[in-house]
Amino acid sequence: MTLHCASGKLDQASAIDESLDRVATFLDYSSTHRSILMSRDTLSDLLRSVRVRGAVFYYVSCRGQWSAEAPPAKEIAEAVLPGCEHVMEYHMIAKGNGWAAVSGQSPVKLAAGDIVMFPQGDRHVLSSAPNVEPLRMTADWVFARRNDPKPMPISYHHGVVEAGAPMPIENADMVAVCGFLGCDLRPFNPLIAALPRVLHLPASHAGGWVSRVIEQAVVESNSPRPGGDAVLERLAEMMFVDAARRYLDSLPEDATGWLAGLRDRFVGKALALMHARPDHAWSVDDLSREVGLSRSALHERFIEFVGHPPMQYLANWRIQLGARLLRESNRTVATIALDVGYDSEAAFSRAFKRMVGMPPAAWRKAQTRAE
Repeated sequence: MTLHCASGKLDQASAIDESLDRVATFLDYSSTHRSILMSRDTLSDLLRSVRVRGAVFYYVSCRGQWSAEAPPAKEIAEAVLPGCEHVMEYHMIAKGNGWAAVSGQSPVKLAAGDIVMFPQGDRHVLSSAPNVEPLRMTADWVFARRNDPKPMPISYHHGVVEAGAPMPIENADMVAVCGFLGCDLRPFNPLIAALPRVLHLPASHAGGWVSRVIEQAVVESNSPRPGGDAVLERLAEMMFVDAARRYLDSLPEDATGWLAGLRDRFVGKALALMHARPDHAWSVDDLSREVGLSRSALHERFIEFVGHPPMQYLANWRIQLGARLLRESNRTVATIALDVGYDSEAAFSRAFKRMVGMPPAAWRKAQTRAE
């Protein structure tokens, strides 16, 4: 990957327009005119429902020996992505090399074109080499600068950090575009628990579009233009979608968890059926016939991969869909109840309160106030 100074010469926007269009459609959370019952695939369905949002916050340049420690994402969530229930940090390496580490795991070597994410929101360190004493970015520091223009340039060199002071690309040993991704955890989001603490996406395993995304992020970070924030947000969201897919592809054959369940012949088909038709009166017998497995075998296999029996998973997913419709549409609670597979408003309200802690109407009002 070749980087140029941020003079406007590096402009790969046209190269990723098609990808941005695809992800814009994929992440169109407000399309409540489109039936909630339509689903192209299970992973896409979940990602739309839990409202993945992205933000690019820092353009980091480093020279010499350097090390920086980021606080746990939950400590700074309200400063970087207000209103998000779960926040995770990512770093796109545009130039040079480095290391990423979390407590209790071996450091991961990073190279230009790599992406590293921390899906569980761990405190983590990026450095020029393992065991370099880090400069700590505190939550107070992040909150104090929450209203500064973003992406904020930060320079690290010889133990000194300079916020707001960009370093020329040609002078930097390492350049990274850093930001945050947020999503809903409640009522139901099985994806986050299925992801590792450190998700390393090497450039060598990526398609060519990833390098163009990173280059475009560098351009937008260095040369702010109208609409630049929206471009950076979409780039971050697209990167997360690709990260989840690449992690799924890399799982060993004996892996378990929700993501591994998607590719299992039987569990994956059952999940797809429930996601495609959540309003259908599914039973374990129906699902077992559809997927070609006995009732007891499907039940056991579902628990092994997903952690829930099929009918509990379906109940949880219906409540998640109901929550999305409550937030994004003006439909009545009674209409939503029928849309997601309940026979009555009362049955939906009881199930919703049991899982969320408050009735649907009260939850809808609370979400409106929060936004």
